[in-house]
Amino acid sequence: MLNIDFLDETNEVSEEHIELVENLLLHAAKVENIGDAEVSITFVTNEEIHRINREYRQKDEPTDVISFALEEMGEGEVAIVGQDLPRVLGDIIISIDRTREQAEEFGHSFERELGFLAVHGLLHLLGYDHMTEEEEKVMFSKQEEILSSFGLGRDSHDS
Repeated sequence: MLNIDFLDETNEVSEEHIELVENLLLHAAKVENIGDAEVSITFVTNEEIHRINREYRQKDEPTDVISFALEEMGEGEVAIVGQDLPRVLGDIIISIDRTREQAEEFGHSFERELGFLAVHGLLHLLGYDHMTEEEEKVMFSKQEEILSSFGLGRDSHDS
């Protein structure tokens, strides 16, 4: 089962929204057959995600979600195998400010945008990417499949 640790640095995320993200990611974990694993989710402001984006990605602008995968192996690293420990997938950092802005911009609910960003971050931790058109097609259709089967698809009722 997926174990999720939440940290709300904004003190603005409701218990219902945290529960929504938790249930959605548990659903995504089943769809993706993840098994025992851990992930952490931190909710931050635009200012904080801007700092992180600049420091770790050399992009001097705020963004909506950043994932730090802990399973990616660099050159010369060796995988630790054979231990019965849960996989630690990594960290997902979501800007609550950008979530609000984008929900309004795209004309859908805060919940849909928050769910989209959480699933997007999780899929990055699982190795999905969107650097090429083909990768983007695969990743975005997987996102939509997970969101729709959970009830947060594009056509679901937006509040």
